Amino acid sequence: MAYDDNNIFAKILRGEIPCNKVYEDDHVLAFHDIQPQTKVHVLVIPKGAYVSFADFSEQASEAEITGFFRAAGKIAKDLGLNGDGYRILANTGAHGHQEVPHFHLHLFGGQPLGRMIKPPRV
Repeated sequence: MAYDDNNIFAKILRGEIPCNKVYEDDHVLAFHDIQPQTKVHVLVIPKGAYVSFADFSEQASEAEITGFFRAAGKIAKDLGLNGDGYRILANTGAHGHQEVPHFHLHLFGGQPLGRMIKPPRV
């Protein structure tokens, strides 16, 4: 999958679409999801043009990778999620149900989250 400069996250990074910002630094932008699935649902995106986790881990600089994951931890802490816990999810590709072709993490919390994946039916 090639990077699409017209994906919604690229437009948000360029300021063409507003967001409810939670955090921003040189490498990261984090904002509330417009269709939250939990009480706290924040998207954490790198500012670079990376399609997937594989793309990000192979192409991003050490500073981008370190900055991204440190920012995700800081955001969880700043949102008060460390005490009761939270979930981080990155969807990748068709089987992972990735909807936006820009690498991002979903940060879920603020409530009990239940099982991550339902057991298979036998």
